Amino acid sequence: MKNLKICVIGLGYVGLPLARLFSTKYPTVGFDMNQKRVDGLMSGHDATLEVSDELLQDAISNHGFVCTTDLEKIRDCNFYVVAVPTPVDEDNYPDLAPLRGASETVGKVICKGDIVVYESTVYPGVTEDECLPVVERVSGLKFNVDFFAGYSPERINPGDKEHTVERIKKVTSGSTPEVADLVDNVYNSVLINGTHKAPSIKVAEASKIIENSQRDVNIAFMNELARVFNVMGIDTHDVIEAAASKWNFIKLSPGLVGGHCISVDPYYLIQKAQVYGVWPRIMMTARRLNDTMGEYVGEQVIKLMNKKGVLVKDANILILGITFKENCPDIRNTKVVDIYESLSEYTSNITVYDPWANAAHVEEEYHVPIVNTLPDDKKYDVVILAVAHKEFLALDIKSLLNDNGIVYDVKGILPRDIIDGRL
Repeated sequence: MKNLKICVIGLGYVGLPLARLFSTKYPTVGFDMNQKRVDGLMSGHDATLEVSDELLQDAISNHGFVCTTDLEKIRDCNFYVVAVPTPVDEDNYPDLAPLRGASETVGKVICKGDIVVYESTVYPGVTEDECLPVVERVSGLKFNVDFFAGYSPERINPGDKEHTVERIKKVTSGSTPEVADLVDNVYNSVLINGTHKAPSIKVAEASKIIENSQRDVNIAFMNELARVFNVMGIDTHDVIEAAASKWNFIKLSPGLVGGHCISVDPYYLIQKAQVYGVWPRIMMTARRLNDTMGEYVGEQVIKLMNKKGVLVKDANILILGITFKENCPDIRNTKVVDIYESLSEYTSNITVYDPWANAAHVEEEYHVPIVNTLPDDKKYDVVILAVAHKEFLALDIKSLLNDNGIVYDVKGILPRDIIDGRL
């Protein structure tokens, strides 16, 4: 395709890094419905911290990168990339509304010969069965005659500064062999580690959904082991270290499974499998187990308090961290909230300290008050390390405790001589 001009629709954790990368080689426009988000990006700052101010400002100043909410500014693009969220509803049923909305946007501007590539994580068939019919209806164009499509699943790991988008090996696919080659070449032109070209869009969709489902199942196994060994009085991390001495043991740790990928994506495959009459028992059990781990941590903390003679009612508790993972501001589907809610049944004196999270966003999303700085000279009956932010590793946690206070380590990273329990 000559004179390639790219539009990335959806400027979140996935879309912005990709758009910034494309802008180093092609004219690129970023499109988002959120004017506040667009204004922030055009001022040279990414609130998600996925793209540094230096890189973003370089893209704007030296590569002509533009972000907009105006459809008219993306009409002259010919290679559209959709990178919007794929959440689930309150019943864990896939919510395709953002994808359908983005497909309508594409349909309003796409022209003959153009290509639309989807990056959003979905179950096999969504691109061709759900999204492209919307583009056809809105545009009046016929798929694989007037316009074409591809799928290249995102592999962004929020907060990871090693596996950045340009270093990720990406899966690509296209709706015809020729388009598959073109899509593959476009991505290859900006990626350091290249691509894997899948034989079909459905294969590419399936490859992404099993990446996160596999990890969900593996972590669920570790969480189940933690429950078993805790009852037996055996340290789970010691067991894992010993088992990891074998060359083919997959070393993972128990923990909270939050975020927008591992804790959400398996539901898409679970739902679709049931449509075909298959009951995916392992994935469903893994999801149920992992979704209860926050409440389980709360129960373990209460047991430790009772054993140590610390009064549970009205206890002062400090939770370190609210984001779903360390060293990033992402609070999507964080399971630390489950710890908070479990303990708040016994006390309202809970301080949640997180220097990374936006306090207003946390309050709006979860109705949980947090602080971004640690209160001076306050002592706690319990300190729970819930997120492994680098700031917490430098804390003198023992100095934060009242006499007979308790330290619980969800992440399994604190020195053993200062903790009373860990997952």
